[in-house]
Parts: sequence; C-alpha cells; structure tokens
Amino acid sequence: MQHLEAAAPTRRGPRSRAALIAMAVCAALLFAGLIAMGTWQVQRRAWKLDLIERVTQRVNAPAEAAPGPSQWPGISKAEHEYRHVRLTGTYLHDQESLVQASTVRGAGFWVLTPLRTPDGSLVMINRGFVPPEFKARAKRESRNPTTQVAVSGLLRLSEPGGGFLRDNDPAAGRWYSRDVPAMAQAHQLSGVAPYFIDADAGSSPEATGAPVGGLTVLSFPNNHLVYAITWYTLALMVAAAVWYVARVERGLRRDQAMHDNAGHADARSSQDPAPR
Repeated sequence: MQHLEAAAPTRRGPRSRAALIAMAVCAALLFAGLIAMGTWQVQRRAWKLDLIERVTQRVNAPAEAAPGPSQWPGISKAEHEYRHVRLTGTYLHDQESLVQASTVRGAGFWVLTPLRTPDGSLVMINRGFVPPEFKARAKRESRNPTTQVAVSGLLRLSEPGGGFLRDNDPAAGRWYSRDVPAMAQAHQLSGVAPYFIDADAGSSPEATGAPVGGLTVLSFPNNHLVYAITWYTLALMVAAAVWYVARVERGLRRDQAMHDNAGHADARSSQDPAPR
C-alpha cells in the first residue's frame, strides 16, 4: 500500500503570481494582435469591394478622351487605371515591342506599338495577343494599319521591372512586363505617355495573325472575409485558453487552500493534550 502511494504522481500546485501575470500579458498582446489583424482584413475587404465597384463602373462607362500631355503628371492608379478611353493616331510599327504573355489563347506575346497622336505625343498601345508563330513582324505586315486609326480600350499604368523572377532585358528585346518608360528609352522615343492602353476587341483587325485585343483580365481576389474570420477565430481560441487556465488555477488554489487548512487542523489536534 505504501509502495502504491509512493508511486502515485504528485499533483502540481498553482503557478506563482508572477508567472500568471506574465502569461496574462502575453495572452493580452496576442489577443490584441489577432483582433487587429482581423479588423485590418475587414477594412481591406471594404477597400477591395470599393475597388471592384469602381473598376466595373470605369470599364463599362462610355469611352472618354485619353489623358493628354498636360494631364500626364497627375496620372495615378487610384484615379485613372482601367478607365475606358479613346484616341486616334498613326502606329509606328517599326518601334513595336513584344512582351511575353500567357492568356486564354495560350502562350505568346503582347504587341505594344507606339501611336503618334495628332498633337505629336506618343501613347503605347497594347494592340493585343499574337501566338509564337506570328512573333515576327514580317508575318503580320499585311495586318498592320498604316493610316490613321481610332483606338479604344482600357488605360493601364506602366509595369516596371519585369515579371516574376524575370527582369526585362531591353538590350536583347526581351520583355516580361509592359514597362513603358523602358520601352520608350530602348527605342529612343520621347514625349511618351506614362501609361499604355489595352486595346479592346473592336480596335483589332479581324484577320488571322493580327493581334487580338480585348483580352484584359479583370481579376481581384477577395479572400479578406475568410482571413478575417480566421484571425477572429484564433483570438477566440486565445480567450478560451485564458479562461481554461484561469479555471484550472482557481481549482488548484482552492485545493491548496483546503490542503493547507487540513494540515493546520491536523497540527492543532496533535498539539492538544490528551484527555485524562
């Protein structure tokens, strides 16, 4: 019997006040951080929904005149990107740039060609997609208009640098993003707008091998609600853990108090004189 009592595990006592305070501070900081992250995701969701609504309105609005040189300094992503614009001019086909692209039609290239407008300024036009077999301009010569054309499409801001893990190489003519200033510099062009235009389908000639416009992908992932729920759930889990620890500690302290009281009672009884 004594052997069994000796082998029985000893129940731990309550944690010290200092340990509990440290745990409470850490839990409070973690809880506050998780709540802040959840709230930030809620705000991001509101921003994303507003962005989607604004872009949808711009895309479906009637085409307006593309911003001219006097407006270029004020071009911004928030105010101008994806606006439906129109302009006229003449293409400079010998100054085109081909940008690697992956579309619903497969892999190939975007054909970006400067358009000289009546005021002499230049605007890069993404005329559309061509498959690899029509990469060479000579194979598309008959599809390249040489007279003045009217172009409509979506205003897009320059994409500097390059693509994912791939830098643009202007000297070699390898482009992975539609970097307007770099393309203009590579072709020694001046007076170029700080944006380009994704031509719509109506601006493309209907001929085999001609650039196919109207392939702009409007995709705005909106998983912020899921993220917010995740952060808030984690915060609730922290709160539940704090409640559980507090409950266990109260039980341990109650048991400790009962054990101490019983010990004191035994000590007092052992000290009382035996009755005669």
